[in-house]
Amino acid sequence: MKQGCLLVFIYLLAATAQAETSKPHFVAKPSNKSVLGKAIEASKVSLNVTPEAKQGDRVYHYRTVDGGLAFSDRAPQQGHYQVLLFDCYACSPKSNVNWSSIPLFTTLYQQQIATAAQRYQLDPALIRAVIHAESAFKPAAISKVGAQGLMQLMPATAKELGVNNAFHPAENILAGSRYLAKLLDRFDGDIALACAAYNAGASRVEQFKGIPPYPETQAYVERVQILLKRYRKA
Repeated sequence: MKQGCLLVFIYLLAATAQAETSKPHFVAKPSNKSVLGKAIEASKVSLNVTPEAKQGDRVYHYRTVDGGLAFSDRAPQQGHYQVLLFDCYACSPKSNVNWSSIPLFTTLYQQQIATAAQRYQLDPALIRAVIHAESAFKPAAISKVGAQGLMQLMPATAKELGVNNAFHPAENILAGSRYLAKLLDRFDGDIALACAAYNAGASRVEQFKGIPPYPETQAYVERVQILLKRYRKA
């Protein structure tokens, strides 16, 4: 396993210890696939992530039969698990997803999104596009740098916005929408710059006087705008 992957999961272990009781769980369906390959074990933590695992890939977190924590890029064959992410869903420049035809999430969290849109004077389609790009509507998502929930709030940002539980959909959507509205105000309503700031930080956008020359950020901004147009028409 690459050293980077190991560092990622050391962090995830710490984050999981704090959030495990409040994060939604999913039940694994029976599978006829082979049993998970041999994992690296340390302090009862199993890491079973292939070297090919990359940004945007799903990572499954669950407890083994002996009570240990396990992280894998394959879902367990039975029991409960949580879905984590290496990074935001739309950030990988090498993504082979067709963003112009990928299925949309038009019905999830309708009330929460409507409430946030009204409170912060935002286009509901923009909120939905950002959620799609950030987490693919996975409320339990955690990025490799620790961003949490549907709109991938960093712990410091969540704290500043008064969030008690970043994995609670309503709280996350309200806080993420509030932050997005602040960025839109800061960049005079420019959606591309606000989204770039949401991804890379407002100071980076100001430093480069535009979308930063980071492949991940450029890919993210482009895909959010594609999703925005599609959600507006949906």
